[in-house]
Order: sequence, then structure tokens, then C-alpha cells
Amino acid sequence: QVQLVESGGGLVQAGDSLRLSCAASGRTFSNYPMAWFRQTPGKERDFVAFINWSGGSTYYADSVKGRFSISRDNAKNTVYLQMNSLKPEDTAVYYCYTADSWGQGTQVTVST
Repeated sequence: QVQLVESGGGLVQAGDSLRLSCAASGRTFSNYPMAWFRQTPGKERDFVAFINWSGGSTYYADSVKGRFSISRDNAKNTVYLQMNSLKPEDTAVYYCYTADSWGQGTQVTVST
């Protein structure tokens, strides 16, 4: 089982940037693709971004394409989500995911 711990969330204004981190432990991190999801109260958890094991392939939800960037550092067992030009509709709890494991989530709140 992989243990995942997200960090970096917070309260920002529209147009600001944040970088989320997800630290992994418990298995060989570099063997696994990673993804970010987000969830707002009463709604399903939605896909945000994906990165393959090497970092050479990424994929984004249309709603964040061009504003968010996923990356990973296999030496640090960490995946990142750089979020630029944040909008109020990006407000959510952000989760990282891999190998059937979820982190606890980190809250991102974007004010107008």
C-alpha cells in the first residue's frame, strides 16, 4: 500500500498561484503513474491531471488545461500540481491518487 500526504493548499485570490505537493511512501514511487483529483461538497471527485511513471506523459481535464501543470520528482517521491490563474471555481479539496490509494486531501479556496 502507498501512503500519500498532500500539502500546499490555502486561501488565495482569483488570479493567484499555488503549488500542491503529494509525498508518497510505502512502495517504489517511480513505478507508478500519479493523478490529482478534486472534490467539492455534495459532488463527485473529479479528475484534474495525470502523469506517467517517468513524467514524460501528462494529461489534464479541459477545465484546467493551460493553467495547471503536473510534475514529479522520483528522487523525492513527490508529485506536484502547479496551479496558475486560479479561479473561484477551482475551490475544492484536492487529492492525489495512485495504486488504489488516496491521500487525505488539501483544501484550496479561491476568493473573488
